[in-house]
Amino acid sequence: MAALMGSLMGAQQEPPPPKKIVAPTVSQINAEFVTQLANKYWAPHVKKKLPFESKVIEDVYGKEMVRSKFAIRKIMLLEFSQYLENYLWMNYSPEVSSKAYLMSICCMVNEKFRENVPAWETFKKKPEHFPFFFKHVLDASLVENDNEFSLQEQTILLLFLDHCFNSLEVDLIRGQVQQLISLPMWMGLQPGRLALELKKTPKLRKFWNLIKKNDEKMDENTRAQAYQERRFLSQLIRKFISVLKLIPTSGPLSMDKVHYCERFVELMIDLEALLPTRRWFNMILDDSHLVVHCYLSSLAKRNKEGHLFCQLLDMLKFYTGFEINDQTGNALTENEMTTIHYDRITSLQRAAFAHFPELYNFALSNVSAVDTRDSLIKLFGPLSPNTLHQVASYLCLLPSLPEGEDTSYEKEFLLELLVSRHERRISQIQQLNQMPLYPTEKIIWDENIVPTEYYSGEGCLALPKLNLQFLTLHDYLLRNFNLFRLESTYEIRQDIEDSVSRMKPWQSEYGGIVFGGWARMAQPIVSFTVIEVAKPNIGENWPMRVRADVTVNLNVRDNIKDEWEGLRKHDVCFLITVRPTQPYGTKFDRRQLFVEQTGLVYVRGCEIQGMLDDKGRVIEEGPEPKPRLKGDSRTFRVFLDPNQYQQDMTNTIQNGTEDVYETFNIIMRRKPKENNFKAVLETIRNLMNTDCVVPDWLHDIILGYGDPSSAHYSKMPNQIASLDFNDTFLSIGHLKASFPGYSIKVTVEDPALQIPPFRITFPVGSDTVKKRKECDEEKAEGSKTLIVEPHIIPNRGPYPYNQPKRNTIQFTHTQIEAIRAGMQPGLTMVVGPPGTGKTDVAVQIISNLYHNFPEQRTLIVTHSNQALNQLFEKIMALDIDERHLLRLGHGEEELETEKDFSSFIEFRAFELLRSGLDRSKYLLVKEAKIIAMTCTHAALKRHDLVELGFKYDNILMEEAAQILEIETFIPLLLQNPQDGFSRLKRWIMIGDHHQLPPVIKNMAFQKYSNMEQSLFTRFVRVGVPTVDLDAQGRARASLCNLYNWRYKNLGNLPHVQLLPEFRTANAGFLYDFQLINVEDFHGVGESEPNPYFYQNLGEAEYVVALFMYMCLLGYPAEKISILTTYNGQKHLIRDIINQRCGNNPMIGRPNKVTTVDRFQGQQNDYIILSLVRTKAVGHLRDVRRLVVAMSRARLGLYIFARVSLFQNCFELTPAFSQLTARPLQLHIIPTEYFPAVRQNGEHPSHQVHVIKNMPQMANFVYNMYMHMIQTSRQHRQQDLLPPPTLVEESEMLQSQESEIVQSKELEMETETEIKCTPMETVEEKVLDEKQKIAEEIEEQHRKMPEHPGRDSDSEDSETEDGSEK
Repeated sequence: MAALMGSLMGAQQEPPPPKKIVAPTVSQINAEFVTQLANKYWAPHVKKKLPFESKVIEDVYGKEMVRSKFAIRKIMLLEFSQYLENYLWMNYSPEVSSKAYLMSICCMVNEKFRENVPAWETFKKKPEHFPFFFKHVLDASLVENDNEFSLQEQTILLLFLDHCFNSLEVDLIRGQVQQLISLPMWMGLQPGRLALELKKTPKLRKFWNLIKKNDEKMDENTRAQAYQERRFLSQLIRKFISVLKLIPTSGPLSMDKVHYCERFVELMIDLEALLPTRRWFNMILDDSHLVVHCYLSSLAKRNKEGHLFCQLLDMLKFYTGFEINDQTGNALTENEMTTIHYDRITSLQRAAFAHFPELYNFALSNVSAVDTRDSLIKLFGPLSPNTLHQVASYLCLLPSLPEGEDTSYEKEFLLELLVSRHERRISQIQQLNQMPLYPTEKIIWDENIVPTEYYSGEGCLALPKLNLQFLTLHDYLLRNFNLFRLESTYEIRQDIEDSVSRMKPWQSEYGGIVFGGWARMAQPIVSFTVIEVAKPNIGENWPMRVRADVTVNLNVRDNIKDEWEGLRKHDVCFLITVRPTQPYGTKFDRRQLFVEQTGLVYVRGCEIQGMLDDKGRVIEEGPEPKPRLKGDSRTFRVFLDPNQYQQDMTNTIQNGTEDVYETFNIIMRRKPKENNFKAVLETIRNLMNTDCVVPDWLHDIILGYGDPSSAHYSKMPNQIASLDFNDTFLSIGHLKASFPGYSIKVTVEDPALQIPPFRITFPVGSDTVKKRKECDEEKAEGSKTLIVEPHIIPNRGPYPYNQPKRNTIQFTHTQIEAIRAGMQPGLTMVVGPPGTGKTDVAVQIISNLYHNFPEQRTLIVTHSNQALNQLFEKIMALDIDERHLLRLGHGEEELETEKDFSSFIEFRAFELLRSGLDRSKYLLVKEAKIIAMTCTHAALKRHDLVELGFKYDNILMEEAAQILEIETFIPLLLQNPQDGFSRLKRWIMIGDHHQLPPVIKNMAFQKYSNMEQSLFTRFVRVGVPTVDLDAQGRARASLCNLYNWRYKNLGNLPHVQLLPEFRTANAGFLYDFQLINVEDFHGVGESEPNPYFYQNLGEAEYVVALFMYMCLLGYPAEKISILTTYNGQKHLIRDIINQRCGNNPMIGRPNKVTTVDRFQGQQNDYIILSLVRTKAVGHLRDVRRLVVAMSRARLGLYIFARVSLFQNCFELTPAFSQLTARPLQLHIIPTEYFPAVRQNGEHPSHQVHVIKNMPQMANFVYNMYMHMIQTSRQHRQQDLLPPPTLVEESEMLQSQESEIVQSKELEMETETEIKCTPMETVEEKVLDEKQKIAEEIEEQHRKMPEHPGRDSDSEDSETEDGSEK
């Protein structure tokens, strides 16, 4: 086995993870000092623990943390051992508090944030000492003396504070933080600035006087404490500036100082980017002139150490000048920004005119003549430092300079302060419009912006974060725009590195370039010419379009040639320049830097217009067949990015650099599915350029402010009183059961007439003014009465097919509440746990809207084509005219319905529409009432839909928790506003935020920027009301218990207890679910042939053996799915199945072998699950992945794992405590065949066998198979004999030898090819037996394909047909 892994590693030269953290193994964990302490004092599984000793905390902090310089491995160990939950916070009180105690808690909280697990739960359970602890953190953050708290320790405290400011949704945290960031913090302003600001806003002066009065009533100590809190951030800024000034311009530099400065700027950005913290803090920041100090600092001038600091500083500068009114939170228009700029300049001109005769020229000039940086430096540069200080103090920017004293500030600082404050700024939207959409080599390989996949979560990055709130819609779109662009850049980087390294660019003997390899997705460029640079549009300084011709020589296989010739209009390609320095034949080492090895110089994006024919004209796409061109030379006409072209040309002219466009030598294409980033970015940019009108009732909720329940139907002014529920209810009894707590008043007395469909009138708040007492009495009576009116649908004809299709599902009262909410105007959020009928609820809402509001149109959006197809097939089964349904995008081919256009013959115009596209457009605008598409299609086609005049009134989103934030937002804006208002009336989102989020490939964007947070999840976090479906009908009740702790009151539908399939036991198994412990096989647990590509051979063999056992008992193979948490293991299991049983007619292949992430949204009767890891829990620690894994099975779940690892994980405790309550060795009943007769919980009449390990199971299955072959051959007419009894391990060798002899004889007799390989026991073997086994296994696995690549499931884009039906 070891040899096999060695050969795999040798074959795949992968780079070592630059920042990958190696998690400690179980044996290392056990040997650690921490673990020994944990076992005495706080480990959850230890019954008799020693009493609390504060010395333990001192020892752990001193010996484990400080001595190792806060090594992440030590902190991981401590956090994983439940140190915070079971020892630190449980025993915390002001009496025992110390520096080590404080720092230990902060380290544990920071580690929880790094691991992305809930951090504040422990504090919520015991909140009484949190205020004291928090004040202690504040005091420690301001300590000036490095001997008390080192800079590294203070950086940890800064990070802790940053986490607090980003957790304002937690009441406990908000209570403490609010005191630091409210209006009284303006005490930290200099008196002149404070007076000026209060004068500007009289309302604030009133509040300020109130604050002063309240302060006077406080006693001495309370007031001192309050003043300290209010001045905290001002003091922290002063302390930071003092640290910043200690950094020299050159020479050796302690990285602790750099990290402190980076974390501090990150904290400032986060405070500025949230309205509640920014509102009063922005003035403090402005008054401290922090940004000016930073730009002039030595750190900013150091290219290497200060690179990230400067990038963070640019972000901070952007947010300090953000276009928003800090007090009201309203976005500022371009005119308002211009007014602010003019006010600043004119106030400077007035001060100059009144007091500084040397500035008369400036004072009398018009604004546009003096507001550029150059002209300001020219005018103010000659002044003395004292004069500059006086100018600044007149503007209340600095305290006034006493008579006869010289200023303590440097001239450079004073000049920069005045210039940066008064220079003209380019508006944010102009900056965005001038930005190239394609990434260049500068961004693609910048680790601070696009980190490698091995981002560990330790350092900070120059990336925007998506948290709960945003400043304005512009800020919301901009952050999403930047992150979407960078996530695409990361994928582009992977593609470029793959293609270019395959082409093996080397330097030829004569200094030119020679390609030693080839790549499917890239070709050497024969010639490249720019053929058109169009004039700019009015008001722009970049060309309207730039076109070029690229010629390549397609001397490749026909299928690859077809792919190149199949490039379509708008496909994106990349033009690359490489200048290799390596001589011919140099081996490429993936461990070395890619750019240096290949000599990559430039990367530019382009968009295909089309291929040229032999006359040099673009071949247009259309119904006509494409002309066949002779030879291998092909020329493509491409559009270049005009912004990028203009920047490159300006650079060439001004700085004399070379012309990039004369250097390209490689063109690279990408897979069409992954190549739609440019269209989405253009859509977001277009949205930012239009006045994007979000309905008023949604605006504040989307930004995360105001009352989160304000868009619930109960608070909407246009709530509808009477609704026709059509076929929702099956009977009057069903209706009464659906509204518990209401009295039902039916308009007809006769029970025979009380049949559906029903129209229900709900009590809606009346606006008429009555006496309060009468009103209250009426309200109490009326608010609980529903008036139900049965009505008859007009007869549609005598034939059976004329009868309307009807709903047959008996909805629960919670599902009915979701349907009712969906029919009312406003925002409806439905949380649908696994198996609770989310799709049925969605379809019923759509049907009811269709019948109640025939003039309205509903847009359906889902994450995947598969979900859209499922939804559509269910819609087809209801009473909806097919003519009113339209499905846009690529998935319609898979639908099991064929749209018949013949019903449109009556429309004369329809005959004139020839192509399917034209017809679809006609239906979209004129005829369709229900339009469905994926979120990606909506993002790509927004421009076209708006152009067509597409209109809709309702949106329903399925799988909403799996859709990226921005892709959820775009569908709200697929239509032009009417009279400045959006016509959107309803937004229904159905999803489950407790299952897996959208897939983000890069860990840094996923974790640091929180890009994986869907809009659905954010709304839940903000507190938007949800309807939580609470009855599942998928799984046995016992299986449901493994995940229902994650949901509010999730119970079971009656049929889960009543149907025979749920009441009978699983044949051949003692338990319906079991966790089976798997120890090392041949001394190996998990292995990692490539970074993050985890495999576990012991588990893989065990899983396959169990699958074969089930098939031999008669279980249908398609009822079994094998899941695992890692891609590497998926490939290994598929290989083992191919070898052992894949082509064997008696066994076959399972329904699916895939990863948990891929299987979300699917289910099967029996699930076999391999958890793979034996050293660290890995990404199963994300409870959402655990919930998905536990909820895929209907009848049986068998989990293979290293129990000692997983049972200690705090987050997984609720599930694993149930799993470990059952035996950890597999209990089987081999004489019980499928289907079982035994009832659930009934003691089996057959003998139960306990399987101790994998070799024993594999051996047992082999014997069982051989026995079945034998009996089927020799006793065709008789019943099968019982399989052989289970042998003990000591006897296994003999039995196996005899079986092998039997099998040799049988092979001669039978035609059935035996695909099972005997697996031998491991423990009791002589040396040569061991040798033989090792050779045999190596031989078996030698043929397995090597699988390079990452283990995150997102990479798994291939079609999963390797081992499935």
